[in-house]
Amino acid sequence: MKVIKAIYIFLVGDMIILIGVIITMIVLALINAVNALAPLRAAMGIILVVAVLGVLAATLNREARGNK
Repeated sequence: MKVIKAIYIFLVGDMIILIGVIITMIVLALINAVNALAPLRAAMGIILVVAVLGVLAATLNREARGNK
């Protein structure tokens, strides 16, 4: 268990970042796979940037408040 926790902390270090990246990748994969969402494919880069900034803002907000 210590090895798994050490790998998690080394790769991610924060649960908010991990969940945010997973959700972002799922949304982008759905946009790419579902034909009904084809008009959003042109904006995938913008969606990715906004999602990353949102995850970083959530992480920084938590750090600023001092919650763990």
